Amino acid sequence: MTDHLTMAQLEAGIPHILQSPKDGGTLEMVVRRPAVNDREVLKVGELNLREGLAGDRWINSRSSKTPDGSPHPDMQLNLMNARAIALIAQNRSRWPMAGDQLFVDLDLSDQNLPPGTRLAIGSAIIEVTAIPHNGCKKFTERYGMDAVKFVNSPVGKELHLRGINAKVVQPGQVRPGDVIRKLQS
Repeated sequence: MTDHLTMAQLEAGIPHILQSPKDGGTLEMVVRRPAVNDREVLKVGELNLREGLAGDRWINSRSSKTPDGSPHPDMQLNLMNARAIALIAQNRSRWPMAGDQLFVDLDLSDQNLPPGTRLAIGSAIIEVTAIPHNGCKKFTERYGMDAVKFVNSPVGKELHLRGINAKVVQPGQVRPGDVIRKLQS
């Protein structure tokens, strides 16, 4: 088992995270979650309007944010900054445990990617949504209490270190190594 980092160790990584590209970033990892706590690292991910990431459990998830409990359309995809998860997880093999589908080397802050921003990744286009993505009990168990405090701190929230939500607006394939481009509104 990997030891969890302390708050001081996590905060020491902020300068590196702040160097994330504002545009022209890279998709570092694609992870499908076929069932609760199951993870598959993909060489190619198929994004579609119905499921988000094809084969991901999002389509079967219950949401407290919709009147009927159906999956929330604005929470189809979770993106997390690759520099943040590299710091928190300490080992690339532990990235998928975060529960996000797309790990990106890109500045995810509101200042850089406000809700409504569209991103081209591979042949797909996704749109950043306004619903916050916060650290939870599972994140605490996997990465430690200081990691949750770090991502939910004022700086963590400003930089969206826990990640952001998005939805697919143009289906397509995505692969690790794909460049991520911001599209003009």
